[in-house]
Amino acid sequence: MTRFVLASASSGRRKVLRQAGIEPLVIVSGVDEDAVMARLHPNATPPEVTTALATAKADAVIADLDTDVAADCVVIACDSMLLRDGALLGKPASVDAARLGWEQMAGSAGKLYTGHCLIRLRDNKIAFRDTGAIHTTVQFGVPAPGDLDAYLASGEPTAVAGGFTLDGLGGWFVNGVNGDPSAVIGISLPLTRALLERAGLSLAHLWTSNAVPPSDHG
Repeated sequence: MTRFVLASASSGRRKVLRQAGIEPLVIVSGVDEDAVMARLHPNATPPEVTTALATAKADAVIADLDTDVAADCVVIACDSMLLRDGALLGKPASVDAARLGWEQMAGSAGKLYTGHCLIRLRDNKIAFRDTGAIHTTVQFGVPAPGDLDAYLASGEPTAVAGGFTLDGLGGWFVNGVNGDPSAVIGISLPLTRALLERAGLSLAHLWTSNAVPPSDHG
């Protein structure tokens, strides 16, 4: 039985996996993202930044895994950031920052980058590791002033990269997506599948080993 470990507190990522037939074991990394970014080269590209953050999260989680889990598991960690007007943006630092972000991106487009790190553990040792990043272009709508106020008051924008979601309240203000929708939510199923295949793991095996309880479907 190969346990599927999600190194993230993101409810969106967990939901994507569960809807795709995987019940992950969720372990939060607790990584200091600012510290990781401070160690990067000033000219690091969006894929380099997001994969570095994802790698730090995966490494933090495997360091604390129970030995019974580390005997046979795969760990996936992800990080998303929005590239808009040449600036790479994570979670807004405040409601005011989220408001300014929406005022600037309303009616325009941005690229949401999502970095992934996948580590395969066998017998408590790393048997495989690889990374990858994907970007998706998001076309933003123009929220009515009252709706934007209510959205900001919900607390959602300050909890997510770029200050928006596709699968939450922010989905009302996304006019279109060019690319992988699951990556916008936080984990790309196509990229994760490719990483799993490189690690020698099949979806059929993982579906069996990490089945979503029947009562939780639907």
